[in-house]
Amino acid sequence: MSARPSPDEEAQAPHRLFGHVDGADAYSAALWAQQASAEIDAAHGAGKLPVLVGGTGLYLRTLIDGIAPVPEIDPDIRVRIRALPLEQAVGELAGLDPEAAARLRPTDTTRITRALEVVTATGRTLADWQRDRIGGIGHRIALSAMLLLPDRAWLTDRCDRRLAQMFEGGAVEEVRALLARTDIAPDAPVRRAIGVAEIERWLTGRDTRDAALTAARHATRQYAKRQYTWFRNQPPSEWLRTSETEKCALSVQIDTLLRHR
Repeated sequence: MSARPSPDEEAQAPHRLFGHVDGADAYSAALWAQQASAEIDAAHGAGKLPVLVGGTGLYLRTLIDGIAPVPEIDPDIRVRIRALPLEQAVGELAGLDPEAAARLRPTDTTRITRALEVVTATGRTLADWQRDRIGGIGHRIALSAMLLLPDRAWLTDRCDRRLAQMFEGGAVEEVRALLARTDIAPDAPVRRAIGVAEIERWLTGRDTRDAALTAARHATRQYAKRQYTWFRNQPPSEWLRTSETEKCALSVQIDTLLRHR
């Protein structure tokens, strides 16, 4: 369900860091930031302008601001915490890091587990570690940023159409191939990507195609809603924000942005 650029799109301009990691390999925002930084430096070295496009706030923030230098978590601690029922993990987190327990959604297993692992293993909360970020490139590059915040109804319709195109354009085959691999654990991050579980239920006869598409659309809408809220509120106030969806108007704004960098 990567929905990576098509060959025609990639032919229009060089693309980097698309489809370059196998599903069985461990990956993280920190590793992506290292690779993105190297690609940016290479583009600058070649006299070209790198354009960073994406919608994952964690990855962008890691690249620009750096990452907290949290040490490796003891494997025994990690195994114990990941085996906890979610309700118990939330309870332990409330005792050790009440601020994180209050801030995180009680169903956000990944973030709750991470916060509990860090505070248990290090004695410091994740928020405390995050105040000591290292490795960001924001201080050494000239960044011209634009946030696209389109009309919500337009965005929802686009998400729905994209899911339908993905179902018709190879996503089902991609999930089938993923499920056939014995070297990828059932709880691997790639198996938790939006659409994988929904298509798996269809392929195993537990859902119809229409039900799988409806569920994947719902999950995508929820994800888009969270990302929209993050990008509207979290980035610096001086970053240009636009709700334009017309290509001609948007291209004028991009041209203006780059000419004033």
